[in-house]
Amino acid sequence: MNRSKKKIRTGFTLVELLVVIAVIAILAG
Repeated sequence: MNRSKKKIRTGFTLVELLVVIAVIAILAG
């Protein structure tokens, strides 16, 4: 979890944010 921190931080913040928003939207449905 320390070696993949740079790769995930490169272009995963937006994807993770979208996933979280989608999950929240489905749960709030």
